[in-house]
Amino acid sequence: MPLNRRQVYRRRRLAVFGTVAVLLATAFYLPTTLLAPLSPAAASVTPYEVPATTAAKLTWPGYGASAIGAVGIDGVLGSSGSEKALPIASLSKVITALVVLEKKPLESTKDNGPTIDFTSADVQIYNDYVRDNGKVEPVSPGMELTQRQVLQLTLVASANNYAQSLVNWAFGSEATYVKAANVWLDEHGLDHTSMSDATGMSPKNRSTATDLVELAKLALADPTVAKIVGTKTIKIPNIGKVTNTNDLLGIDGVKGIKTGTLDEAGACLLFTADYTIGNRDVTVVGVVLGGEDHPSLDRSIRKLLKSASKGFQEVPLVDKGDVFGTYSTAWGDTSNLVATESKSVVVWRGTPISMDVAAESVGLEPAGTDAGSLTFTVGDETIAVPLELSDSIDDPGAEWRLTHPALLF
Repeated sequence: MPLNRRQVYRRRRLAVFGTVAVLLATAFYLPTTLLAPLSPAAASVTPYEVPATTAAKLTWPGYGASAIGAVGIDGVLGSSGSEKALPIASLSKVITALVVLEKKPLESTKDNGPTIDFTSADVQIYNDYVRDNGKVEPVSPGMELTQRQVLQLTLVASANNYAQSLVNWAFGSEATYVKAANVWLDEHGLDHTSMSDATGMSPKNRSTATDLVELAKLALADPTVAKIVGTKTIKIPNIGKVTNTNDLLGIDGVKGIKTGTLDEAGACLLFTADYTIGNRDVTVVGVVLGGEDHPSLDRSIRKLLKSASKGFQEVPLVDKGDVFGTYSTAWGDTSNLVATESKSVVVWRGTPISMDVAAESVGLEPAGTDAGSLTFTVGDETIAVPLELSDSIDDPGAEWRLTHPALLF
């Protein structure tokens, strides 16, 4: 049956509107689909096993009090024996040197400081210590020595008379020095250490093994003291050649610091030694108090140092390129989350190690884009390693966009 004019018109109108609708839909759909932002991809983090370390085993002397630590590591690594403050004998002279240098600093390791004039009063100091059977070096009225030379006689030769003459020069009297020394100890957190004289001849000069480990770190941080305590022999005008009282110098990496001997204290040694672990240098500090004599004390310290050197371990944390996660997109692109650098750490055995991965969501990005970080916690230390994309995440292209609209909106 032929269509009437109204039906023909209606069909033409539907065709026109339908075409227009298709054109409008296409005009909207195509650019929206082709230009629509893609949802960012989140990383699937790869499980990681944190390196484990076994506890260190130290060979402690069976007497007195002992402790060891390391420069750059807070506190002590281990201790043994008495925890009480004990007489420290001539280890006191390390405190004396540091307190004097705070009052009268030397500008560098080449600065000898001012000249100190010696008088009959210094000769009397010498005679007093000879009477008390203290360690001394000769002095005479009219002698002139530099501040550095007097420090050398104090720390290398352990000359009691020069230690007291030094504080008399710097502070006016030993009593004034003692007040300043105890203030200095408080300021540096050495709460269990006390001083009654400049030399250590007084058994009232006391400290704990743990405090003395911190004192050793302070001594090594002072370039003047660090250099002097590592000196085997020196030549002093009007005195001659003086040999360090520390017989362990140069043995098993030992580079100082100070001997001490007193009836009430026994044989004592505040020591430091350097070791190379992997490609890193480690400076160990320690102390042993209360030895029977210095030969047996030195043997005990050598055993302790041998065990301490084995107590450090180089632990590989991460290698460059290690994978810590994977990004996968709806259109099939993948990229790994990889470490940008290798990291290892030298630790004291038994130090806890943990790790966190922070992975960012990423969009269309080239390879090498920063995408997160690793944070290793090694004891009290934090080590960060950046993470990046191993491969680029590219646009899926027009065909995929047009055929997967549900994944775009």
